[in-house]
Amino acid sequence: MIRRGYFEKIRGVFSPAGIIVSILFFVYCSIALYLIPLLGINSFKTKSDLINNTLGIPRTFTLENYRIILLQDNFIRYFFNSIFLSVLSLASLLFIASLCAYGLSRYTFKGRNFLRIYFLLGMMFPIQLGILPIFIIIRSMHLTNTFWGMILIYTANMSLAVFIFSNFFRTLPNALYESALIEGAGEFSIFIRIMVPISKPVFATVGILNFVTIWNDFYMPLVFLTKKHVRTLPLGIYSYMNNFLANWHLVFAAVTLALIPVMIIFFAFSHFLISGLTAGAIKE
Repeated sequence: MIRRGYFEKIRGVFSPAGIIVSILFFVYCSIALYLIPLLGINSFKTKSDLINNTLGIPRTFTLENYRIILLQDNFIRYFFNSIFLSVLSLASLLFIASLCAYGLSRYTFKGRNFLRIYFLLGMMFPIQLGILPIFIIIRSMHLTNTFWGMILIYTANMSLAVFIFSNFFRTLPNALYESALIEGAGEFSIFIRIMVPISKPVFATVGILNFVTIWNDFYMPLVFLTKKHVRTLPLGIYSYMNNFLANWHLVFAAVTLALIPVMIIFFAFSHFLISGLTAGAIKE
């Protein structure tokens, strides 16, 4: 027997509001599916071909744009700077945020409710609002123009990660924890050997969301990474944007290379994304 809720969902899709939302999503996806391939195609055009044939197929494919940004400029250095910063920041954030969320969700202690509210408030205010005190702290620690200062900033911005992890850890049955205690496992061993393996979808979801944020971040590196040898990819792309009309053939190549890691990460772990976001939504 088909459940009544199924027909209600179908009726909701074909309602006026559902049709409008579906049309908007279709238009948005169509534009995105057109612009992303166009970005890659334009990166193989010459400057004159871009001016005269912006929306068409290249008359002659060229790798000169990639040769310039990879060999003549410091784009390779910017690329590996971004990889180094993103990977270490993400690893630190996942480890500390998951431990913090596990403690908040599985243990009862004085001040727990205050900490929960504290992390919820952190989701309401962007980190850019506190740029002045953050800069004073990082400068007093002599961590400006270093990756370690940026890793510290990105790790501290973990409110959303703690929120997602907490919702999931609260749904885990106590039988897992109690059986591990009976077997003689310690607290940290329980977390690493039991809780982390069954939390892979949540780790993947938090990892994707924060990797994209860190990889694409422009504002914080602009403030804290002023020296050329520590610039990240967004700062390197911005150097071409200063004279866009002269360098727009290089901009297409640079943005295409910057987009590749994000697309690889997304397609590799996208099957975890929905399950990770909905984990903990329903407690049985």
